[in-house]
Amino acid sequence: MELSESVQKGLQSLADPMLFDLKTFSVLIEVAFQSLVSAHADSSVLDQPEFKRIDQMLLKHCHNAATTCILEGVKQNADKSTISSCLEDLRFDAERTDVFYSIYQKYRSDLETLLSSIGRCPPHINDVSWRLEYRIKNGHVHKVNEPSYLISLNVENANNGGSSEDLHFSCTMEQLQVHNDLVGKMKDAAKSLEKATQL
Repeated sequence: MELSESVQKGLQSLADPMLFDLKTFSVLIEVAFQSLVSAHADSSVLDQPEFKRIDQMLLKHCHNAATTCILEGVKQNADKSTISSCLEDLRFDAERTDVFYSIYQKYRSDLETLLSSIGRCPPHINDVSWRLEYRIKNGHVHKVNEPSYLISLNVENANNGGSSEDLHFSCTMEQLQVHNDLVGKMKDAAKSLEKATQL
C-alpha cells in the first residue's frame, strides 16, 4: 500500500510504545474504524479517557493516519500479509499488527459496503435507436442540405437504483464517424481482452 509521508509519520507515531501504550493504541484503532462506519461521527470520538494524556494535535494526526491506512487497505482489498508488511515497515511490532488486523477484519465488510456505495458507475446502455434526418434549411432560411442523425440511448443507471432513462442527441455524419471509430476501438479492446483470458 502506498501511503503519503504524513500518513506514514502518523502511523510511526502510533507504533511508538512511548507515545501510545497497547491499550491506548487498541482504543484509537477501534475509534478510527468506528468513526468511518458511523453515520454520526464527530470530533467527540476522540474524547476517550485513554486519550487525556496525549497531545491533541498528535492524537488527531494519528487518527487521520489510521483512517487513511484503513481506507486504503479496504480499497485495495488488502490481505493479512499486505497489511502486516506495510505496518511492519512502519515499525509496528507483531502485537500491534495483530490488534490492527483483528479490528480490520471486524469492520471490513461494513467498510467495503460503504466504499462501494460511494463509487460512481457509468450508465449501462440497454438499447439504441436512431433515425436519419435531412435538413434542407435552418432557422434563418438558409439552405443547409445536410444529413444528421438523431440518436436515442436507453440507459440503466446503477446509481439511481437501476432506473432507466433515455438520452437523446443529434450528430452530423462526421461526428457519427468519430463515434463509430470509438466503437471499433472498444470492440478491438474487448477482443484483445477475450484472447488474453483464454491463454
